[in-house]
Amino acid sequence: MEVEQKSKKKAEKKVKETPLMKQYNNIKAKHPDALLLFRVGDFYETFGEDAVRAADILGIVLTKRKNGAAAFVDLAGFPHHSLDTYLPKLVRAGYRVAICDQLELPSATKKIVKRGVTELVTPGVAFNDEVLDRRKNNFLAGIHRAGERFGIAMLDISTGEFLVAEGDLQYAHKILQGFAPSEILFSRNEKSALEELTLDYHTYALDDWVFDEDTSKERILDHFGTASLKGFGVEEMDAAIISAGALIYYLGETRNDKLDHINSISRVASEEYVWLDRFTIRNLELFDSNHAGGRSLIDVLDHTVTPMGGRMLKRWILLPLLDIRSIEERQDVVEYLSSDAGIAERLSSLIKPIGDLERIISKAVVQKINPRELNQFRRALEIIPHVKEFLLESQIGQLIRMADQLNPCSSLVQHLQEQLEEEAPIALGKGKVIRDGVHAELDELREIAFSGKDQLLALQDRESDRTGIPSLKIGYNNVFGYYLEVRNTHKDKVPEDWIRKQTLTQA
Repeated sequence: MEVEQKSKKKAEKKVKETPLMKQYNNIKAKHPDALLLFRVGDFYETFGEDAVRAADILGIVLTKRKNGAAAFVDLAGFPHHSLDTYLPKLVRAGYRVAICDQLELPSATKKIVKRGVTELVTPGVAFNDEVLDRRKNNFLAGIHRAGERFGIAMLDISTGEFLVAEGDLQYAHKILQGFAPSEILFSRNEKSALEELTLDYHTYALDDWVFDEDTSKERILDHFGTASLKGFGVEEMDAAIISAGALIYYLGETRNDKLDHINSISRVASEEYVWLDRFTIRNLELFDSNHAGGRSLIDVLDHTVTPMGGRMLKRWILLPLLDIRSIEERQDVVEYLSSDAGIAERLSSLIKPIGDLERIISKAVVQKINPRELNQFRRALEIIPHVKEFLLESQIGQLIRMADQLNPCSSLVQHLQEQLEEEAPIALGKGKVIRDGVHAELDELREIAFSGKDQLLALQDRESDRTGIPSLKIGYNNVFGYYLEVRNTHKDKVPEDWIRKQTLTQA
């Protein structure tokens, strides 16, 4: 009887909800662990507990909204054009954020507007430039424990890097401290066992079945389209592959299924580096000073001119080389570039306009690139032949090997040059992205959109010539819109394919 009463009350509560809140609750139920940004007109709204959290983190007003005959619900929101301002604050606070957009125009329906989650942003899965640190990798990590060994996988979806490592607990600590992932995934069943290892990181627990060995390996093989992982040199790293498979699954769950830029997986070669623990990193002040107003080592050293260079320098500092030959090769390059100030200045001026080519390529693959970034992509590719020429002139083995790996992508550059407007806008909807002369139908539609008056005059002249009616005019009113007007003296010349709308005294 008590169960029946509870069900009845629950049904009554559903009836009391407004259609909007019913839609919101249905979508929220599919993303219970995410803070849901719900698009309503020109605003992103949050409700209930999400609203309380958002108001606190973002410093926005917390108010209440009437939910039909049901109780009032907490509400906090911000203008949709401020998403890039507020989204990074939520993600950096450790929240998974589900962005729910309107999937149709309000004018296109008499019912409630269709809405759905179009993007799920988490601390470790982001493409938004305001969320990412330009000079830091944004690694998503996965950990699987197999007895005394720990398999770790790390993936930066914004650059395409995919790394795996495997070792004991001490080694796992070093890997995490060295790569500083923004988010760590593990099996819900292992949460307590991994608590000490992952204490300083944003974490998220997945169902245990996600870390099944056979399923995880199959995900990785399917992703790379191979029958074996032998060619990647990671086939014996069972625990790490389980973690890697969990990362691929998670990317799919966060609506990131276009992953062609993740085309390789590599083993972290632990024997090639000196591993630094967090106490050494802190005491040497590698990245943060221990004194107010002080400067860290990277503050002194970092004169890189691209975000890619900044990320590379940080990794070099964090993972000092152990192999003598590798150290000497790096020293040869430094000696060459520092032997003549003009050489270093020339290279800096060449590569500075390249920008963050690594992340732009990733955006292009996942179709999150805007027209202005496409132009930046084109400009970066145009520079590659000049960089290659510079490296070949050096006669330094390491630089020559780098030059051999550079592909100028000539056909792609030509394609972009011929079709993309030089000053394309950021937003695709602003228009003028594709050059004139590329697509005949687009040119015609553009002409109609921006030269409507000229089009009407041309139509008037064309029909006048065709019918032999010299006094033919195009007019407009609110009832018929645009129309052709013919004087009674020429009404016998009206073609059969015209439709008569109205007869006047004189026309």
